[in-house]
Amino acid sequence: MPSILAPFLLLTLHLEVSWVYDIRFIYVHPKDWYCSVNLEDKRDVIEYPIVDDIDINGWDIRKALKLFSKSNPAVVEWLQSPIVYIDDEHFSVKARELISSIYAHEKGIYHYRSMAKKNYREHLQRDNVSLKKYFYVLRPLLAIRWIEKYYEPAPIVFEALRVLIADNKPLDGAISDLLRRKKMSLEKEFISPIPVINAFIESELARLEHYAGTSNEKNSGFDQLNALFLSVLNKY
Repeated sequence: MPSILAPFLLLTLHLEVSWVYDIRFIYVHPKDWYCSVNLEDKRDVIEYPIVDDIDINGWDIRKALKLFSKSNPAVVEWLQSPIVYIDDEHFSVKARELISSIYAHEKGIYHYRSMAKKNYREHLQRDNVSLKKYFYVLRPLLAIRWIEKYYEPAPIVFEALRVLIADNKPLDGAISDLLRRKKMSLEKEFISPIPVINAFIESELARLEHYAGTSNEKNSGFDQLNALFLSVLNKY
């Protein structure tokens, strides 16, 4: 049986405005499980159906670390979760120490830009739009601003990101109203477009359209990740 290293309760957008608890975890198998010819064919995720607004799934450590090497935003967000149920105080501590040396800001920006563009195109260019989908565009755009300003991965909690637009009183006020409406609304409520929020979204997407990044992209850090992988295998 695999050992669970760190189950994270992610305070994501889903939890904050849709009341779905996203629980993610990383696990490791006994060492012999990885010593096989068909390792690449083995299943490296554990998934459960959503029950009572609880969404649970986890990744094998090898899968997680390979994605970490590519600055996968999901892995970085898991590691930064403000709520952790169980922590082995080994894997998670060492993995967080590697974020600054492995995380490539450009990849984070490209990821969030793609997410914002897709959700805006598919959900917000209509006469009536899904209230909650606004946050599926606002959060990635604010995450990009955070990365640009602080050169570090964006925090998960939406309220932490809102400080970036606090000086834009009309926009900040409109987002506050939207959050209040979301807390009182049905899951699939549709509303008329909100001009001040749409203007911000369109302006940010236009600004980011020709984003080209810089030349200081981090390396994959495989030596460090391999060392972490082996240390976890030896521990468990």
